[in-house]
Amino acid sequence: MARSIQIVFADDDIIVVDKPSGAYVHPSPGHEEGAVCMELADRFPEMALVGSAERPGVVHRLDADTSGVMVFARTQRAYTHLREAFEKHGQVKKTYLAIVHGAPKTNSGEIETSIGRKPWDPRRMAVNVPGGKRAITSWTVLERSGTISLVEFKIATGRTHQIRVHAAHLGCPIAGDSLYGDARKDACMAVRPRRTLLHAVEIAFPHPVSGRIVRFAVKPPPDILFAR
Repeated sequence: MARSIQIVFADDDIIVVDKPSGAYVHPSPGHEEGAVCMELADRFPEMALVGSAERPGVVHRLDADTSGVMVFARTQRAYTHLREAFEKHGQVKKTYLAIVHGAPKTNSGEIETSIGRKPWDPRRMAVNVPGGKRAITSWTVLERSGTISLVEFKIATGRTHQIRVHAAHLGCPIAGDSLYGDARKDACMAVRPRRTLLHAVEIAFPHPVSGRIVRFAVKPPPDILFAR
């Protein structure tokens, strides 16, 4: 389903957007229409030649349910530099907010495991499985409200489903998460979640031309803040 994507910032090299929950970053089986990158390529035709034809301008991803800030490349030069920066992780900083059931045992901390795909269920990722890759997530509990908490997560790596897997491993799964969450606890919430309650609130990375660190933030949607 086509939708209008909010542009947070654009220059000759990059486009920063606030992706809504439910939007797919690029086309996938069963979701060929309405992907964010395709809408951007319609609005910025030069993007169609950046990266691959199937995923023009895409340098990183958010899960369909996850809302928040993303950057796309507008030129091939920007694409090459951004892909390198995101693969190395060192200068790229991503901050997320999530509503979780319970809370981590400490108000702040860091978890490091490997994360890989479950051999018996390719839809799911898991910690410490054969072939997994190093994954580091830090957390800060911002607020507690009954049986749920508002938690800030920062990731030093970018593994598939990293925050969702680590939150569940910590014993505080993200509310509304159909893969790693707790449906019974979701059903007991005052406002039952309609999606995984995870939002990319801020991103910082080296600009692909100037090399300066640029930072962009977007406001959380109401379902992320209802615990307040």
